[in-house]
Amino acid sequence: MFIQQLYTGCISEAAYYIESDGEAAIIDPLRDIEEYLLLAQKRNAKIKYIFETHFHADFVSGHLDLAAATGATIVYGPATVANFAVHVAKDGELFPLGKIQVEVLHTPGHTLESSCFLVKDENGKNHAVFTGDTLFVGDVGRPDLAQKENEITMQDLAGMMYDSLQKKIIPLEDNVILYPAHGAGSSCGKNLGSETFSTIGEQKRSNYALLSPSKEAFIKDVTEGLATPPSYFPINAKMNKDGYESLDALLEKGLRPLSVSAFKEKIEQEDVIILDTRFSSVFTEGFVPGSISIGLDGRFAEWAGSLLPFTKHMVLVTEPGKEKETIVRLARVGFDKIDGYLAGSFPAWVAAGETPDMIIDIEADELAMDLPFDPKILVVDVRKQPEYADGHLKDAVNIPLDTLTDPGSMANFDETQNIYVHCAGGYRSVIASSLIKREGFHNIRNVIGGWSKIKELPEKFTIEKEAEVLN
Repeated sequence: MFIQQLYTGCISEAAYYIESDGEAAIIDPLRDIEEYLLLAQKRNAKIKYIFETHFHADFVSGHLDLAAATGATIVYGPATVANFAVHVAKDGELFPLGKIQVEVLHTPGHTLESSCFLVKDENGKNHAVFTGDTLFVGDVGRPDLAQKENEITMQDLAGMMYDSLQKKIIPLEDNVILYPAHGAGSSCGKNLGSETFSTIGEQKRSNYALLSPSKEAFIKDVTEGLATPPSYFPINAKMNKDGYESLDALLEKGLRPLSVSAFKEKIEQEDVIILDTRFSSVFTEGFVPGSISIGLDGRFAEWAGSLLPFTKHMVLVTEPGKEKETIVRLARVGFDKIDGYLAGSFPAWVAAGETPDMIIDIEADELAMDLPFDPKILVVDVRKQPEYADGHLKDAVNIPLDTLTDPGSMANFDETQNIYVHCAGGYRSVIASSLIKREGFHNIRNVIGGWSKIKELPEKFTIEKEAEVLN
């Protein structure tokens, strides 16, 4: 038996390759399936099954393209209703894979069809369980994503999850390896640990959700403190359930080089988004006017899904050679209206004599020098509310980045203000600065290093905390 975790850090997602005696299965594949095909080819194995733990909300899965490429059977758990060919497994159903078996454990709670896949070794002993979003390292899946669609409450789903864990997961042997679908940084839970795998025994000892003394306490523990899920989650879940265009078709449309004149004509005559995926430090030095910066060097797909409209067409400005990577990572969260990229990237725009735009970068000590003498300064802190509450500049306005595109978020901005934007380290603040500039506010300064640099100078700033939020 051979098992390999295939982890994608930018969206904190784990897919899995399982193989025995020349037969392989993929669990929770991403939309870009090439890695799975190459691994099977390298190991001289045939992909027989595609096991999906549930209809994912945080990414578009690769089940359709992978099934088309391999002839593998797509398997979902009980209660699944899909608009494509799928084997809906029974609870407890066994799937032979070479010399091992995979058992379906129906574990509703995160969603109604959520299921875990228990791998039994050549001797029939429980070896590993692939838990999807039912159980993470240090957490469980959030129980609020399926409530609107199914007209049930978050508390109902949390109760189902408690029963699923008590009946299906906790009884497993302590040495069974736990392989979840996500790690730290994922919005599918609230307290995911830094490790990407564990054991059932370790989670029984340390996972707060498994330590709840009663069902009522469990429901309270897992439903309190949940942040609002990213806005793209329902879009991705629907695509996974209804089907989607193949990635190859998206690449064919998106990998279309546009000359400066063609690019300019497109952005002037059509209502398109200009997405610049270069490093944030490069973007601020110069960009095509109206561009939105979301650098590939951060949690790119997640921020794109949270901030950009899925209904609009898009053109790209990337580092040369990064066009395909950009399209693939956008496709992972459901963007399928990419109409090409600027050939030659931003330098071609400048070389053609077109007008560039820029954002002024400043150091934290420059902000400290400006604050006492400029009454028109508005400091915009785009960190999350808990980050802001734990320490912020006096009079700074907190507009978390994921809310910046909400109607009215910039209603109190004034064109005469000097807007200084910061986040924790600098990535989010450049995204925010580009969004603010796109709305017509041009007196913008980006604070390099953000809060990490500001807090190093306590003698130069007045720093406050929000005790009522922290408590």
